[in-house]
Amino acid sequence: MTAPTGATPTTPATPTTPPDPDTPVTRVLVANRGEIARRVFATCRREGIGTVAVFSDADADSPHVAEADAAVRLPGLSSAETYLRGDLVIDAARRAGADAIHPGYGFLSENAEFARAVQDAGLVWIGPPMKAIEIMGSKVESKAMMRDAGVPVLDRLDPATVTDADLPVLVKASAGGGGRGMRVVRDLASLPGEIEGAAREALSAFGDATVFCERYLETGRHIEVQVMADRHGTVWAVGERECSIQRRHQKVIEEAPSPLVERTPGMRERLFEAARAATTAIDYEGAGTVEFLADERGEFYFLETNTRLQVEHPVTECTTGLDLVSLQLHVAAGGALPGEPPPTTGHAIEVRLYAEDPARDWQPQSGTLHEVDLGPAVRFDVPAFGPGGAGGAGGADGAQGLRVDSGVESGSVVGVHYDPMLAKVIAVAPTRRRAAAVLASAMERAVLVGLRTNRDLLVRVLRHPAFLAGDTDTAFFTTHGLAALARPLVAGDELRLSALAAALAEAAGRRAAAPVGRSLPSGWRNLPSVPQRTAYTVDGEDVVVEYRLGRDGLVTDLDDCALVRGDARSVVLDHAGVRRTFIVIVHGSQVAVHSSLGPVALERRPRFVDPSATVAAGSLVAPMPGSVVRLGVAVGDRVTAGQPIVWLEAMKMEHTVTAPADGVVTELAVSVGQQVEVDAVLAVVAEPDSVTTETPTTDTAESREGEQS
Repeated sequence: MTAPTGATPTTPATPTTPPDPDTPVTRVLVANRGEIARRVFATCRREGIGTVAVFSDADADSPHVAEADAAVRLPGLSSAETYLRGDLVIDAARRAGADAIHPGYGFLSENAEFARAVQDAGLVWIGPPMKAIEIMGSKVESKAMMRDAGVPVLDRLDPATVTDADLPVLVKASAGGGGRGMRVVRDLASLPGEIEGAAREALSAFGDATVFCERYLETGRHIEVQVMADRHGTVWAVGERECSIQRRHQKVIEEAPSPLVERTPGMRERLFEAARAATTAIDYEGAGTVEFLADERGEFYFLETNTRLQVEHPVTECTTGLDLVSLQLHVAAGGALPGEPPPTTGHAIEVRLYAEDPARDWQPQSGTLHEVDLGPAVRFDVPAFGPGGAGGAGGADGAQGLRVDSGVESGSVVGVHYDPMLAKVIAVAPTRRRAAAVLASAMERAVLVGLRTNRDLLVRVLRHPAFLAGDTDTAFFTTHGLAALARPLVAGDELRLSALAAALAEAAGRRAAAPVGRSLPSGWRNLPSVPQRTAYTVDGEDVVVEYRLGRDGLVTDLDDCALVRGDARSVVLDHAGVRRTFIVIVHGSQVAVHSSLGPVALERRPRFVDPSATVAAGSLVAPMPGSVVRLGVAVGDRVTAGQPIVWLEAMKMEHTVTAPADGVVTELAVSVGQQVEVDAVLAVVAEPDSVTTETPTTDTAESREGEQS
């Protein structure tokens, strides 16, 4: 499978302070964190370039800090105090002796003023010219420019002039992306509130509260073209990616090439032509992405140009053999690109593993990731590529294998200040179906203990008939049912079998740690007695295991089940003539079970409940740690089920806590700006009949009048 590519000469851009090609970059500071910082460091190490990290107080123990040759603290926790402070980042580069800054993605990566400041400081800016960032940083201005360049666009709508005829509309942040500051509005009455919320979110994430509206296409395909340009007049269209499967307008699964483009004659040529025209129009330099929204007929409209490396760049690297970060370094130092980019070979699919609960409105999770093992894979590199490519000796069909780009390790703490993405896992294979199969299997086998993730959802999508057929529009989760896609991979008797293995392993662990009688079976009695009983919860549902170990072996209510052998980590069960090994990993009350049936995450139920841990009926508790940004009610207000009560900001997104039923607000325990922990009581809503309303006496009413006057 080979996609045509091309190059177009353009007028060379003139940077503010061109680097001297005879003075190569020797030490790079990455003005970012986590996964993308580690990704840039990996290329720098391969090329013998020194590395510098910056870190907030929340990231002091982050793997990216340990991997850098030097690291500089940015005091504070929030993005506004740390990673968005360009002056602190540049000062860190000076102090650590860096001669170049790579912005990664997010934060300051598309901030023209930061790019100017970096160059004014005499440092090499590993990014596009400042003018290009300015133009593309404003989605309003960029759309007008693209229209003039002949690129098809969706018209911008002024929020003040939107009518019912325009609905539905999409409220978008003018600066930044990643789904932040983005809201779909289908009811005109809710437009002002959504604009206000989007502006708050955009200000927090990007430092710019400007938002606008455009017509919203309920279904569509998100197609983007990777571009690379040098200052000598060469512009590459490296290949397209499809990123249609999204949640909250954030990409979840990305792939290259696009199934839609593959089956639509002439679409790739038109896409590449439009992408090169967009790149040429702004005198671009470096790596960038031109994004389009397409329909099933192959018609497409310009969305934006991301003047940076994209999160999903690995699928392009895995199908071309390119190292896009290496090319960024080369171009930033004044180097020239070859006349033509390499062809696209094979198929790559990337999934974003998030600490979140898809079944509960994508609720982000925070806490300690006790264990993470994503299996055998290359890290931040291309799996073995075909002859003439990168990464070693591959077959004639190109790359085959797995790649992992991750910002966490076992023991990492996922906090509330930043995005909850744990890793990107990429499979590359000669065909799309094989890549999907390999990736689904790898995700199913991954060891993840400590946090709820979207792993089960990813596996179900990768194996879904519609996905395998290439029917992947932006309404995928709505069309195929989020609840069905998000349900656990293991259920029914298979779940009970996994829970039994967990109970047996835990019992073996207790016996091994017992001060006396270690050789006795768990729960041993002289005479048969009541069975051992262990209770777990899975997604809030109880799973109770009852068994007895006696002279005749394992006795349980699961028919035809025998214990072959077991210890605290591994249990082998024979069920209905099929023998399976269950690996059991225990951290406190969290128990993970891995077998050929699939992964199971159990929470051991305490035998006795602490009364102090219970909350009053009708209490609304914080689903995650965060900051209160808005209150929608006051004590005494009557509310209806689903009415917003409190808005929390966590992980750069706003989350709404709503009334569970009709009632009266009897308690409001928080105020705007307050930090709350998970499960903290935010408010209490009581049933209307349970609230006693007293009529104030005349004296009280008079005193109130006096106070108001």
